[in-house]
Amino acid sequence: MSSDSPTSGFVAFVGAGPGDPNLLTLRAAELLAKADAVVLGEEAHRPLLRHCRDGVQVAEGDVVKRAMGGQVVVRLCAGDPMLFSSITEEVAACAAAEVDFEIVPGVPPATAVLTYAGIPAATAVPEFRVVDAAQEQDWASHAACKGTLVIYNGIGDAVTIGKALVAGGKPDTTPVAVSSGGTTTEQYTVVSSLGRLQADLKHAGFAEPALIVVGEAVGLRDKLSWFETKPLFGWRVLVPRTKEQSRRLSEQLIAYGAVPEEVPTISVEPPRTPQQMDRAIKGLVTGRYEWVAFTSANAVKAVREKFEEYGLDARAFAGLKVAAVGEATARALVEFGVKPDLLPSGEQSSEGLVAEWPPYDSMLDPINRVLLPRADISTDTLVAGLTELGWECDDVTAYRTVRAAPPPAPIREAIKGGGFDAVLFTSSSTVRNLVGIAGKPHNVTVIAVIGPQTAKTAEEFGLRVDVMADKPSASALAAALAEYGAKQRQAAVAAGDTPRRPSQNRRGARRRRL
Repeated sequence: MSSDSPTSGFVAFVGAGPGDPNLLTLRAAELLAKADAVVLGEEAHRPLLRHCRDGVQVAEGDVVKRAMGGQVVVRLCAGDPMLFSSITEEVAACAAAEVDFEIVPGVPPATAVLTYAGIPAATAVPEFRVVDAAQEQDWASHAACKGTLVIYNGIGDAVTIGKALVAGGKPDTTPVAVSSGGTTTEQYTVVSSLGRLQADLKHAGFAEPALIVVGEAVGLRDKLSWFETKPLFGWRVLVPRTKEQSRRLSEQLIAYGAVPEEVPTISVEPPRTPQQMDRAIKGLVTGRYEWVAFTSANAVKAVREKFEEYGLDARAFAGLKVAAVGEATARALVEFGVKPDLLPSGEQSSEGLVAEWPPYDSMLDPINRVLLPRADISTDTLVAGLTELGWECDDVTAYRTVRAAPPPAPIREAIKGGGFDAVLFTSSSTVRNLVGIAGKPHNVTVIAVIGPQTAKTAEEFGLRVDVMADKPSASALAAALAEYGAKQRQAAVAAGDTPRRPSQNRRGARRRRL
């Protein structure tokens, strides 16, 4: 009993996968988008609600009753619903009540966690056995498994299970891996053998969900490990920008294995007197300007909002030349429908823009005015440079920047107490504002800055600068931090040590292998 396009009373038992929310199937995402109510199953599934429409109910209780009331209900299940299923009774209840239902497979931990740990599910010996330690098992028969044995729900009895496998005839040198938090940035894997399992797990601090993997395939982890060896794996990185500003940067950090956390340090507000912007927009439309120069994505947003207020769109830029200070600003313009005519080829700053700007030529330029819609705290570098080139500038306050409210207490404590592994400063103002609203980062925290001026400001506040981007862009800054993390990891491995995150070096931090 299933329905491709449920419109009324319907239950979908959906596999949520092994932990990484990006491993959700397309069918699961489609059903979440149609759901009236979602039963999470466990709190770890909450990130999957991003696929739901606004107003979806996060529910508990009887899925049958909700479906009979006309709701489309998605019941999220860990891993794959049909592997060691705990939903058999709920499915039977749907069938008894003649409620339409569907069971959507999920990516099972038995294969996904192994893949993320760099352990192939099957090698030259094509045997792959999955057992649930929560059920009574004949470990002597499992000892006969020639290939890979994967054990669910066994972490509490791991040592006992290991001894039972050896007693059943498995050599005590057989490789074993134990992995918890699989497929997430909390993933933690210990490689051992059946004979050394007790000693190696003694201080590991494992908890469910975890998998035990037994077999020669574990020995390939050194060559195939790709997830836990990412340059910033598990690093908690503070990004002092809004989610809107930092989306691309956060995606890049996630690709390096980091866990980015956005903390706004400034709030963008309209100018106190909007008349100046009103006159500027009118002048832009009536041909007062030859150029419009944008020095931030916020400036683009302010002009775009003003355009919408007047019923204008990107066509109002026809006949104008448009300049952007850098790649992020250029992207904001392109999203608006405007392709910039001038972009610095070198340093992405006001100085870099001036270096590329053509001097005013009365024979070639019918108008000598430039519109600069900017923040209220912008420097005079651009105005001075353009004036020297013969241009007349209308420097207009398009928006105001004010210090944001302090972040929640746990964030402030993590900043000052060394709970973050790194912080990315993308401007001098982010340094000043972060210290102002949350305090100075702990001395174990890696300080990464976008350029020399930001480095100078950080040092003025007593911060040790560890990383500086080779060019002033957020993307280059993230890449520089990843390179730093990779070198730290390589140095630890070369010295025979276990790689550690910076936050694990503070006093009292929990010590464990990555």
